[in-house]
Amino acid sequence: MLRIHFTGDDIARTRIASAADPLWELVLAMHMLRGQRGDLLFAGWRRGALAALDRAGLSGRLGLLSALTPTLGYFPDFLTPAAATRGLDHGLEAIRATPVPVLARDLRRLPTTAAVAPVVRGLARGDVDLLVGLTATMHAVHRAAIAPHQPVVEAAVRRDRAIRVTALADGGVEGMLSSLRPRMAWSAGELRVPGHRDQEIALGGRGLLLVPSYFCLHHPMTLFDPALPPVLVYPVDRTAAVAPAAGRRLAPLLGQTRAAILEAMDAGRSTTDLARLVGVSPASASEHNTVLRDAGLITSHRDRNRVVHQLTPLGRAVLAGNTARPDSPSLGAYI
Repeated sequence: MLRIHFTGDDIARTRIASAADPLWELVLAMHMLRGQRGDLLFAGWRRGALAALDRAGLSGRLGLLSALTPTLGYFPDFLTPAAATRGLDHGLEAIRATPVPVLARDLRRLPTTAAVAPVVRGLARGDVDLLVGLTATMHAVHRAAIAPHQPVVEAAVRRDRAIRVTALADGGVEGMLSSLRPRMAWSAGELRVPGHRDQEIALGGRGLLLVPSYFCLHHPMTLFDPALPPVLVYPVDRTAAVAPAAGRRLAPLLGQTRAAILEAMDAGRSTTDLARLVGVSPASASEHNTVLRDAGLITSHRDRNRVVHQLTPLGRAVLAGNTARPDSPSLGAYI
């Protein structure tokens, strides 16, 4: 379990990142490219991203970056420098400027295979060509796999940030930290993150930067080195687009994303509109629309150069919470 200890000064200095961190998103997107348990939401993005990487000629250039970003366990802190909060280029420049002792220390902790061990050792010695090549690959992967998806990432992060700001306005920093349940728990000056490896961080007056992340799926994450500026990266709230009443009732039945899409489909929406409102990729929204259409909850028709989706009478009844029996005249024709 991760335990983060706050003083009064830390509570006063805790804040929420104003936007997604491009390097944390890049590292976590590398995890998603390989697939993880419970990541159906990213299936459409993964297919598109892998195809884009192949078109860009990157498929055979990911060996070092993949070795540095294992899906489970430790990855080096120098890949996610604080400078990235000012943008991708600032973050990549900070990686290139990483001191050799930091590279050596971080990479010493990283398990490697025999195939990449010589390259990792060269990187640990501060080989300039390897550092430049690594950051060039990171930039190219971001351009091919993440940049086309950036509006969805930004919308999801803005929506989550609005939830935290509302909690902050209503209950102060303690209210905001409490709003992060159930992934973490706040009490008595301590933020606890179950499921994280055992780690304790004493903020010591530095405060904490909370970073909502689109590609973070299961558990909040932090840096390995407690001396670095404290950050906690956590998954965005993916239920935020669902109206409270409908979301609580329909999400267990349909899944959070399909319930959100159904709720957003008021007067007819295009696939792109639904993707933006719900915070998923257009490809993912299209897949969920197919499931909802096959279930008789929506219909789809072409309007010039776009496909528009609308609720069926059954879809409206489900959304409204109509509890009529199956043989009721109001629903019998659709069941």
